[in-house]
Amino acid sequence: MATLDTQPGTIGNAASDDPFARFRSTHPQEVQALLRELRDSSTPVALSSPTGVGLGATVWTVDGERGRIAFDVEPGDPQLPGLVEANELTAVAYLDAVKLQFDLQGLVLVRSARATALQARLPGCVYRFQRRASFRVRTLDRGAPVARLRHPSLPDMQLALRIVDISIGGCALMLPADMPLLPPGLDMGGVVLDLDTDTTLEVALRIQHATSVQGKTTSLRLGCELLRLDAGALRTLQRYIDQTQKRRRLLSLD
Repeated sequence: MATLDTQPGTIGNAASDDPFARFRSTHPQEVQALLRELRDSSTPVALSSPTGVGLGATVWTVDGERGRIAFDVEPGDPQLPGLVEANELTAVAYLDAVKLQFDLQGLVLVRSARATALQARLPGCVYRFQRRASFRVRTLDRGAPVARLRHPSLPDMQLALRIVDISIGGCALMLPADMPLLPPGLDMGGVVLDLDTDTTLEVALRIQHATSVQGKTTSLRLGCELLRLDAGALRTLQRYIDQTQKRRRLLSLD
Protein backbone atom coordinates (compact mmCIF):
# COMPACT_ATOMS: atom_id res chain seq x y z
CA MET A 1 0.00 0.00 0.00
CA ALA A 2 1.38 3.38 -0.97
CA THR A 3 0.73 5.91 1.76
CA LEU A 4 -0.03 9.53 1.11
CA ASP A 5 2.48 12.32 0.87
CA THR A 6 0.82 15.11 2.85
CA GLN A 7 3.75 17.50 2.58
CA PRO A 8 2.77 20.64 0.64
CA GLY A 9 4.44 20.93 -2.74
CA THR A 10 6.28 24.07 -3.86
CA ILE A 11 4.14 26.04 -6.31
CA GLY A 12 4.67 29.24 -8.23
CA ASN A 13 2.57 32.37 -8.54
CA ALA A 14 -0.19 33.11 -10.98
CA ALA A 15 2.10 34.46 -13.72
CA SER A 16 1.45 33.28 -17.25
CA ASP A 17 4.80 31.47 -17.35
CA ASP A 18 4.05 29.56 -14.15
CA PRO A 19 4.80 25.87 -14.92
CA PHE A 20 2.10 24.85 -12.41
CA ALA A 21 -0.66 26.81 -14.17
CA ARG A 22 -2.00 23.68 -15.86
CA PHE A 23 -2.61 22.10 -12.44
CA ARG A 24 -4.58 25.07 -11.12
CA SER A 25 -8.38 25.22 -10.82
CA THR A 26 -9.62 28.77 -10.31
CA HIS A 27 -13.28 28.81 -11.38
CA PRO A 28 -15.35 29.29 -8.18
CA GLN A 29 -17.80 26.53 -9.07
CA GLU A 30 -15.02 24.06 -9.78
CA VAL A 31 -13.13 25.00 -6.60
CA GLN A 32 -16.25 24.62 -4.46
CA ALA A 33 -17.15 21.33 -6.12
CA LEU A 34 -13.75 19.89 -5.19
CA LEU A 35 -14.06 21.15 -1.60
CA ARG A 36 -17.58 19.73 -1.28
CA GLU A 37 -16.31 16.39 -2.54
CA LEU A 38 -13.76 16.42 0.29
CA ARG A 39 -16.57 17.28 2.71
CA ASP A 40 -19.03 14.65 1.46
CA SER A 41 -16.40 11.88 1.50
CA SER A 42 -15.01 12.89 4.93
CA THR A 43 -11.56 12.77 3.34
CA PRO A 44 -8.69 13.48 5.77
CA VAL A 45 -7.02 16.83 5.13
CA ALA A 46 -3.50 17.65 6.37
CA LEU A 47 -3.21 21.29 7.46
CA SER A 48 0.25 22.78 7.91
CA SER A 49 1.73 26.21 8.62
CA PRO A 50 4.82 27.70 6.91
CA THR A 51 6.84 26.69 9.99
CA GLY A 52 5.85 23.03 9.60
CA VAL A 53 3.26 22.82 12.39
CA GLY A 54 0.44 20.58 11.25
CA LEU A 55 -2.59 18.51 12.15
CA GLY A 56 -5.23 16.35 10.51
CA ALA A 57 -8.80 17.55 9.95
CA THR A 58 -11.88 17.04 7.80
CA VAL A 59 -13.95 19.58 5.88
CA TRP A 60 -17.10 20.41 7.85
CA THR A 61 -18.82 23.11 5.77
CA VAL A 62 -18.31 24.89 2.46
CA ASP A 63 -20.26 28.16 2.36
CA GLY A 64 -20.08 29.67 -1.10
CA GLU A 65 -22.35 32.61 -0.28
CA ARG A 66 -20.22 33.78 2.63
CA GLY A 67 -16.97 32.65 1.08
CA ARG A 68 -15.98 30.53 4.08
CA ILE A 69 -14.80 26.98 4.70
CA ALA A 70 -14.75 25.22 8.09
CA PHE A 71 -12.76 22.21 9.25
CA ASP A 72 -13.65 19.84 12.05
CA VAL A 73 -10.64 19.69 14.40
CA GLU A 74 -9.87 18.13 17.78
CA PRO A 75 -10.28 20.86 20.42
CA GLY A 76 -7.41 19.58 22.58
CA ASP A 77 -4.88 19.11 19.79
CA PRO A 78 -1.59 20.68 20.97
CA GLN A 79 -0.80 21.84 17.42
CA LEU A 80 -4.01 23.89 17.12
CA PRO A 81 -2.84 27.15 18.79
CA GLY A 82 0.23 27.30 16.54
CA LEU A 83 -1.90 26.88 13.42
CA VAL A 84 -4.32 29.64 14.39
CA GLU A 85 -1.46 31.97 15.27
CA ALA A 86 0.18 31.39 11.87
CA ASN A 87 -3.00 32.68 10.15
CA GLU A 88 -1.79 31.08 6.91
CA LEU A 89 -2.07 27.37 6.16
CA THR A 90 -1.62 24.93 3.32
CA ALA A 91 -4.09 22.07 3.00
CA VAL A 92 -3.31 18.75 1.30
CA ALA A 93 -5.77 15.92 0.64
CA TYR A 94 -6.32 13.06 -1.79
CA LEU A 95 -9.28 12.20 -3.99
CA ASP A 96 -8.58 8.85 -5.63
CA ALA A 97 -5.31 9.28 -7.59
CA VAL A 98 -5.25 13.07 -7.37
CA LYS A 99 -3.48 15.15 -4.75
CA LEU A 100 -5.30 18.40 -3.94
CA GLN A 101 -3.44 21.38 -2.46
CA PHE A 102 -4.76 24.83 -1.56
CA ASP A 103 -3.90 27.76 0.69
CA LEU A 104 -6.04 29.03 3.58
CA GLN A 105 -6.10 32.51 5.08
CA GLY A 106 -8.24 34.50 7.50
CA LEU A 107 -8.27 31.79 10.16
CA VAL A 108 -10.78 31.87 13.00
CA LEU A 109 -11.25 29.22 15.69
CA VAL A 110 -14.92 28.70 16.59
CA ARG A 111 -15.84 26.70 19.69
CA SER A 112 -19.22 25.42 20.84
CA ALA A 113 -20.45 22.89 23.37
CA ARG A 114 -20.61 20.25 20.64
CA ALA A 115 -17.61 20.85 18.39
CA THR A 116 -14.59 22.95 17.50
CA ALA A 117 -14.17 24.31 13.98
CA LEU A 118 -11.31 26.06 12.23
CA GLN A 119 -12.73 28.53 9.72
CA ALA A 120 -10.98 30.26 6.81
CA ARG A 121 -11.76 32.11 3.62
CA LEU A 122 -12.59 29.91 0.66
CA PRO A 123 -9.42 29.40 -1.39
CA GLY A 124 -9.23 31.17 -4.72
CA CYS A 125 -7.65 28.17 -6.40
CA VAL A 126 -7.01 24.46 -5.88
CA TYR A 127 -4.01 22.62 -7.35
CA ARG A 128 -4.46 19.07 -8.59
CA PHE A 129 -1.41 16.82 -8.92
CA GLN A 130 -0.93 13.15 -9.65
CA ARG A 131 0.41 11.05 -6.80
CA ARG A 132 4.11 11.10 -6.04
CA ALA A 133 6.50 9.38 -8.41
CA SER A 134 8.59 7.99 -5.54
CA PHE A 135 6.79 4.91 -4.22
CA ARG A 136 6.36 4.93 -0.47
CA VAL A 137 5.62 1.64 1.25
CA ARG A 138 3.99 1.21 4.63
CA THR A 139 6.15 -0.91 6.91
CA LEU A 140 4.98 -4.21 8.37
CA ASP A 141 3.88 -4.23 11.99
CA ARG A 142 5.76 -7.47 12.45
CA GLY A 143 9.39 -6.66 13.18
CA ALA A 144 8.53 -3.10 14.26
CA PRO A 145 11.01 -1.07 12.16
CA VAL A 146 12.48 1.79 14.19
CA ALA A 147 14.80 4.76 13.81
CA ARG A 148 17.38 4.94 16.60
CA LEU A 149 18.96 8.30 17.43
CA ARG A 150 20.09 10.60 20.20
CA HIS A 151 17.81 13.53 20.89
CA PRO A 152 19.69 16.59 19.52
CA SER A 153 18.79 18.75 22.52
CA LEU A 154 19.26 15.96 25.08
CA PRO A 155 22.24 13.84 23.97
CA ASP A 156 21.81 11.42 26.88
CA MET A 157 18.30 10.55 25.67
CA GLN A 158 18.20 7.63 23.24
CA LEU A 159 15.10 7.50 21.04
CA ALA A 160 13.64 4.54 19.16
CA LEU A 161 10.89 5.95 16.94
CA ARG A 162 8.56 3.69 14.97
CA ILE A 163 8.94 3.97 11.19
CA VAL A 164 5.46 4.21 9.70
CA ASP A 165 6.44 4.26 6.04
CA ILE A 166 9.49 4.78 3.89
CA SER A 167 10.53 5.59 0.33
CA ILE A 168 13.80 6.26 -1.46
CA GLY A 169 13.43 9.93 -0.60
CA GLY A 170 12.07 9.96 2.93
CA CYS A 171 10.23 8.32 5.79
CA ALA A 172 7.60 9.02 8.43
CA LEU A 173 8.35 8.55 12.14
CA MET A 174 5.99 8.53 15.11
CA LEU A 175 7.03 10.72 18.05
CA PRO A 176 5.05 10.00 21.25
CA ALA A 177 3.46 13.02 22.90
CA ASP A 178 5.55 12.61 26.05
CA MET A 179 8.83 12.96 24.12
CA PRO A 180 10.65 16.31 23.70
CA LEU A 181 9.75 17.96 20.39
CA LEU A 182 11.83 17.49 17.24
CA PRO A 183 11.00 20.66 15.26
CA PRO A 184 10.61 20.96 11.47
CA GLY A 185 13.81 22.06 9.73
CA LEU A 186 16.03 20.08 12.07
CA ASP A 187 18.87 18.04 10.48
CA MET A 188 19.95 14.90 12.34
CA GLY A 189 22.96 12.75 11.54
CA GLY A 190 23.88 9.31 12.81
CA VAL A 191 20.30 8.00 12.64
CA VAL A 192 20.18 4.20 12.45
CA LEU A 193 17.22 2.70 10.59
CA ASP A 194 16.56 -0.84 11.84
CA LEU A 195 14.19 -1.97 9.09
CA ASP A 196 14.40 -5.73 9.61
CA THR A 197 16.90 -8.35 10.75
CA ASP A 198 18.75 -8.06 7.42
CA THR A 199 18.47 -4.33 6.76
CA THR A 200 20.12 -1.62 8.86
CA LEU A 201 21.14 1.77 7.48
CA GLU A 202 22.87 4.75 9.06
CA VAL A 203 21.45 7.92 7.55
CA ALA A 204 20.97 11.65 8.00
CA LEU A 205 17.44 13.02 8.23
CA ARG A 206 15.83 16.42 7.86
CA ILE A 207 12.44 16.90 9.51
CA GLN A 208 10.16 18.54 6.96
CA HIS A 209 6.86 18.71 8.83
CA ALA A 210 5.05 17.43 11.92
CA THR A 211 1.37 16.47 12.05
CA SER A 212 -0.68 15.51 15.10
CA VAL A 213 -2.22 12.04 14.99
CA GLN A 214 -5.15 11.32 17.27
CA GLY A 215 -5.51 7.81 18.67
CA LYS A 216 -5.59 6.38 22.17
CA THR A 217 -2.95 9.04 22.81
CA THR A 218 -1.84 12.02 20.74
CA SER A 219 1.44 11.65 18.90
CA LEU A 220 3.30 13.52 16.17
CA ARG A 221 3.90 12.09 12.71
CA LEU A 222 7.25 13.43 11.52
CA GLY A 223 7.73 13.63 7.77
CA CYS A 224 11.48 13.31 7.14
CA GLU A 225 13.73 13.66 4.12
CA LEU A 226 16.62 11.22 3.70
CA LEU A 227 19.84 13.14 3.03
CA ARG A 228 22.86 12.18 0.94
CA LEU A 229 22.31 8.43 0.56
CA ASP A 230 25.18 6.81 -1.33
CA ALA A 231 24.67 4.28 -4.12
CA GLY A 232 25.01 1.27 -1.82
CA ALA A 233 22.47 2.60 0.66
CA LEU A 234 20.05 3.42 -2.16
CA ARG A 235 20.27 -0.15 -3.49
CA THR A 236 19.74 -1.60 -0.01
CA LEU A 237 16.75 0.64 0.66
CA GLN A 238 15.17 -0.07 -2.74
CA ARG A 239 15.53 -3.80 -2.13
CA TYR A 240 13.82 -3.42 1.26
CA ILE A 241 10.96 -1.42 -0.28
CA ASP A 242 10.44 -4.01 -3.02
CA GLN A 243 10.49 -6.91 -0.55
CA THR A 244 8.10 -5.16 1.86
CA GLN A 245 5.66 -4.44 -0.96
CA LYS A 246 5.69 -8.13 -1.96
CA ARG A 247 5.17 -9.25 1.66
CA ARG A 248 2.23 -6.88 2.10
CA ARG A 249 0.58 -8.32 -0.99
CA LEU A 250 1.17 -11.90 0.19
CA LEU A 251 -0.38 -10.99 3.54
CA SER A 252 -3.28 -9.28 1.71
CA LEU A 253 -2.54 -5.96 3.42
CA ASP A 254 -2.91 -3.95 0.18
